[in-house]
Amino acid sequence: MAGLYLEEFVVGHVFRHTLRKTVTESDNMLFSVMTLNPQPLHIDFDFAAKSEWGKPLVNSLFTLGLMIGISVNDITVGTTIANLGMKETMFPHPVFHGDTIRVETTVVSVRDSRSKPDRGIVEFEHRAYNQNDVLVAKCTRQAMMMKKAA
Repeated sequence: MAGLYLEEFVVGHVFRHTLRKTVTESDNMLFSVMTLNPQPLHIDFDFAAKSEWGKPLVNSLFTLGLMIGISVNDITVGTTIANLGMKETMFPHPVFHGDTIRVETTVVSVRDSRSKPDRGIVEFEHRAYNQNDVLVAKCTRQAMMMKKAA
């Protein structure tokens, strides 16, 4: 499915994305190494075993990227001009190896660009849940979206 154009977004609409992903140890290790994040809670099993969690936590920036990535195929693939920013990002519960993540996205606002008539800005609230329906991540994101060709 191609991404949606600005005119196709309706404030309040909730997308329940069908794509899901089980997070693996390899996902977490590779992401942490690629981003030069040496946090032992992510990459040191002995250290993590002695933490309050008793096991490694998945890197929260991986969780953020996965949450937004899962949404792309349903709403923005090929119609995004730019990702403008994220705010109110939170991780209320950790993600662990073996957790399966699902995502919902709500359209918060839609508006025309003030300077370019061929585009506009959509604000999304993305929410990620684990296999037990526990909220593991949430953020509000603004994206510059194409309008349909006239």
